[in-house]
Amino acid sequence: MEPVTLTTERLLLRPFTPADADAVNTACQDPDIQRWTTIPSPYERQHAQHFVERIAPDGWRDDTAYAFGVRLGADGPPLGAVALQFPRSGAWEVGYWTAPGHRGRGYTTEAVRAISHWAFTALGAVRVEWRAEVGNAGSRAVAEKAGFTLEGTLRGGLLNKETLRDCWVGGLLPHDLGLPGRHPYLPARG
Repeated sequence: MEPVTLTTERLLLRPFTPADADAVNTACQDPDIQRWTTIPSPYERQHAQHFVERIAPDGWRDDTAYAFGVRLGADGPPLGAVALQFPRSGAWEVGYWTAPGHRGRGYTTEAVRAISHWAFTALGAVRVEWRAEVGNAGSRAVAEKAGFTLEGTLRGGLLNKETLRDCWVGGLLPHDLGLPGRHPYLPARG
């Protein structure tokens, strides 16, 4: 798929470019981003450069991952990242981080809603999934505010820094965003 740009009321989501390496490197020095995400730790400029020059563009080219820098306006540096990855049976997994100083303002929730809407309308996703290590309260708050339903805890469901960790998992369906689904949905009866 050709890279696209998404806009929301306050944000511009556009694919990363090599010019974003310094901003990504600076943001990823944050101990919370290193603790809760699967980025390398310690995080060095070469990691950021590899991400913006190879990993992100390769995902777009191969249709396996779509990473966006989250910006306030067209000219602003990335204040966060949001991505869809690993399609399985029509479901995509969303991941995100927000740089310190930009948390708590609803930017990430807005970006997650936008990328999820795009997944349903442009990619034909039947479901968007979210996972975060148990204890990552910030990620969970974003997911719940974006409309995800917490569906449970997976034992050893997340490999981070060579250690299996328990993770929360949640799901978002098209109708959660007021969109029609590609298939009828028959929920289980309690």
